Amino acid sequence: MDKQFLTPEGFEKLKAEINFLKTVKRKELADRIQEAKELGDLSENAEYQEAKNEQSFVEGRVVELESILKNAVVITPSNSNLVQVGSTVEVEINNNLKTFCIVGSNEADPVNGRVSNVSPLGQAFLGKQVGEKVMVKTPSGEMEAKIISIK
Repeated sequence: MDKQFLTPEGFEKLKAEINFLKTVKRKELADRIQEAKELGDLSENAEYQEAKNEQSFVEGRVVELESILKNAVVITPSNSNLVQVGSTVEVEINNNLKTFCIVGSNEADPVNGRVSNVSPLGQAFLGKQVGEKVMVKTPSGEMEAKIISIK
């Protein structure tokens, strides 16, 4: 797996999630499975099947999170004059000001202004300076964005 860029907050969020899955969710599912086993015939026991399916999902998520955390590169934005992963960028697009935080793909949330460093928007901004204009290819065509500030 490639490097996984995470903000300090994103890293802590994933650590908290894996801790919850390992300590709380696993115990809860083990109890549900045990209760379902006590009901008898497992071949027609919907509660048992549902709990086993959920257990499988949880274990898969634990493996995924462990891999992400193992390959994590925690980014801390520096006071650079270049856009980098971790930067918050204010841009002008079609005479409207928008703010984006450039994050790793695991933390991307475009609706809330958190764009992935591998997205077309993120890639267009990386390495650019205040005042530069970039062209961003989107499914609906190209758009121009001017970088107003970098934090």
